[in-house]
Amino acid sequence: MKNKQLKHLLTIGSIAILLACSTKKDNYINRKWHSTNTKYNVLYNGDVAMQKGIADVKATYSDDFWDLLPLERMQIMPTEQKEGAVTKNANFDRAETKATKAIQKHSMNIGGYEKNNQIDESYLMLGKSRYYEHRYLPAMEAFNYILYKYPTSNNVYQAQVWREKVNLKLENEQLAINNLNRTLKGQKVTGQDLADIHSVLAQAYIKKNVLDSALASVKISKKETKLKEEKARYTFILGQLYEKLNYSDSAFVAYQEVIDLKRKSPRSYTIYAHLKQATQFDFEKGDTVAFHKNLDKLLENIENKSFRDVIHHQRAVFYDKKGKENLAISNYNKSLKNISTDKYLAALNYRNISDIYYRKENFHSVKKYLDSTLVYLPEKNKAFKPTKKKLEVITDVVKYLDIINHSDSIISVSKMAASEKIKFYQKYIAKLKISDSIAAKKAADDLALSKNNLKADMFSGENFSDNLSTNDKNYTAGNAKPKNPVVKTPLVKQSSNSDDLQSNFYFYNAVTVAQGKINFKKKWGDIKYGDNWKSIAVTNQNQTENAEEETDEETSVKTEEVGLEPKYKTSFYIDQLPKEAKVLDSLNIEANYARFQLGAIFKEKLKENKLAITSFEDILVNKPENKLVLPTYYNLYLLYGAINNEKALAYKQKILSEYPESRYASAFNNTTINADITADSEFYALYTKVEKGLFREANLEIDALLKKYDGDELNAKFDVLKAKISARLFGLSAYKMALQKVVKNYPKAEETKKIASILSSDIPALESLKFGATPKTYNLVFITNYPNELSHKNLIEKLNKYAKESGDNKVKVSNDIYNVDKNMIVLHGIINKATAASVYNYLKEHKDYKIKDTPFIISNEDYKVVQVKKNVEEYLAQIK
Repeated sequence: MKNKQLKHLLTIGSIAILLACSTKKDNYINRKWHSTNTKYNVLYNGDVAMQKGIADVKATYSDDFWDLLPLERMQIMPTEQKEGAVTKNANFDRAETKATKAIQKHSMNIGGYEKNNQIDESYLMLGKSRYYEHRYLPAMEAFNYILYKYPTSNNVYQAQVWREKVNLKLENEQLAINNLNRTLKGQKVTGQDLADIHSVLAQAYIKKNVLDSALASVKISKKETKLKEEKARYTFILGQLYEKLNYSDSAFVAYQEVIDLKRKSPRSYTIYAHLKQATQFDFEKGDTVAFHKNLDKLLENIENKSFRDVIHHQRAVFYDKKGKENLAISNYNKSLKNISTDKYLAALNYRNISDIYYRKENFHSVKKYLDSTLVYLPEKNKAFKPTKKKLEVITDVVKYLDIINHSDSIISVSKMAASEKIKFYQKYIAKLKISDSIAAKKAADDLALSKNNLKADMFSGENFSDNLSTNDKNYTAGNAKPKNPVVKTPLVKQSSNSDDLQSNFYFYNAVTVAQGKINFKKKWGDIKYGDNWKSIAVTNQNQTENAEEETDEETSVKTEEVGLEPKYKTSFYIDQLPKEAKVLDSLNIEANYARFQLGAIFKEKLKENKLAITSFEDILVNKPENKLVLPTYYNLYLLYGAINNEKALAYKQKILSEYPESRYASAFNNTTINADITADSEFYALYTKVEKGLFREANLEIDALLKKYDGDELNAKFDVLKAKISARLFGLSAYKMALQKVVKNYPKAEETKKIASILSSDIPALESLKFGATPKTYNLVFITNYPNELSHKNLIEKLNKYAKESGDNKVKVSNDIYNVDKNMIVLHGIINKATAASVYNYLKEHKDYKIKDTPFIISNEDYKVVQVKKNVEEYLAQIK
């Protein structure tokens, strides 16, 4: 009986379920069935996937606390903004699938009305999933569907919020502002909906840089939101907006609110709130004890372990402001050691360390740390280009400093007495031995560690039996490689008769003995042996004793150095020193040129007038070339004009007395001078003439300009231009000499590298050109005096007439420069030599031409040689 009743109940239940599955019938069972199934099955699973996806986005998103935070934590990569980009997170794809399934299988659109009250939720999930996948237009379609089809839905405000988020992503900020303001005016919105609307409004105002309106909206969002994370974020952004608007007191209060939230706020907001407050600290009058205690407390808290980079950075900034530079560098390095994901913080640390070294005038370290700054600084950051430009300038500074140091050191050591040279290099070799000893010890320790690891591996449980069964220590089965192969070649060379015990004994280690001697000298100084030797210091000796000691020292040094490696011998270094005065002079010239360039950089680019003065004055005490003296005087006159009028007048007087005809003296004497005429303007005027082919006109001006701007930064460019003029007017030999002069006079100029390449490759190729190359076409060449436009106008017109009537496009006429006083009128493109002769006869005899000038016939290939080498006389002599 019971079985019968159960069977009937199951049958009735199955029929009821089948009837309820229909989406076409509008009755309670159907509505309840589809609503419940949508909410607790399809949408539930979709929402789980959605929340996982949002958690992934928040976990992978890295806030840039150095800039104004966006109100929504959603990272957008440039590639993801493109329509149809590949999904980055499978959870959002699953959420979209579930939302689509809910709409397709459970929508009850009967009579134009939706009877399933969960379908608007499905469209909202569909739009959100597309939004997080950065498919903004399809997302907007889903949100618009809710607004148009479900105007009475409890999700209508959320749909509008998300639609305006899409508008922000599509850069339609004003449209979003208008839509949201219309919603706020027309209806009463409260709670989380109001908080979300104002958060989108605030972001739109921030994008349009209307910060006061953004501030008002963030305040409302902060007040209305019930989510702890949002409250902390909005409060932090409030502090940032106050900072942007220069309301420092209000900003400090806002950051304190974030700190007071304690565990209700994510740790990152709390730490950076402390940092923001610290940037407002009064380093002169503030309570430094309390400041330090606060930072110490933050460091000691284990929860702040991942933020120690930020805390150490702030401590470093404190020491930096206080002028305690070593402590500042130490803490910047600690920050770098603990760096997490904040690349901009790393860039700040490197940049601040470079600033400290800049103040110390340690430009090599400045360059190193600026290099590191650019590695971490994003290219889009507004500080990137200035930092890169500064690095380029500092690189030049380092280059010239190295040239000066190299040249000066060689010159100074070369001028030492023989004994002083020996002592100088002995000190260097002693330091070298110590560093080599440290390196050797490290290599030996690494080798010992490698052997210990090998032993441990051999006798480990998994390998022990295998090791017992093989005689060869490096034996491997099949193609397998040994895990820890023994290094057979020793890294430290030892004598054959010494064992480990002897090598560690003090007097068997040459490096240790050398270090002992240095330490002894540091403690006792140079002392003479006697009865009470500790108190008998070596005093001034007479010249005879010094000479004897020097000879003895040289002999003893040579004896001691027998058998040593070359790098441990003083003779190895002394023999390399230049001995000719000519070489030392060239080094001094190179160093002075570097000093001038360095002074110019300090003066013009870095505005470091004191360093510029030092560089220019160093030139004057190091026997400068005459061409550097005048511009050095003038630069010192300008530099001292701002700080020491007396010295400025002294350099002015030097210019007037020593260089009375210079342009600088003319300016001092109020001689008529055009202020608009500069080295740049005159160079480009001359360059324009050369480009137009006015070589003779340019040649008349170039020497005067070279004299006028002797020592100017553009002087090298003037010389290069002269080389180009020489090539066209005087031929290959003059061109080569002019280029060699540039290389000699401006060894470090930008142009020199290109010129060196021309001298090594192009010039030899041009010098190899000879008469007799296989001809392709022939020319008729008429040599004329310059100018020839009037005297030979008739000839040029007749040749042009012939070229036109010949019907051959290759036949052309040109009036070419040959040298300063000769031109060549050329009829080009004649097919062969015999035809060229016939053409000349035709032009000579025909009644329409009757040419009286006599040309010579030359192949186009030989004509190139004539123009390059200016050797037409040689060619004419050859064809006679």
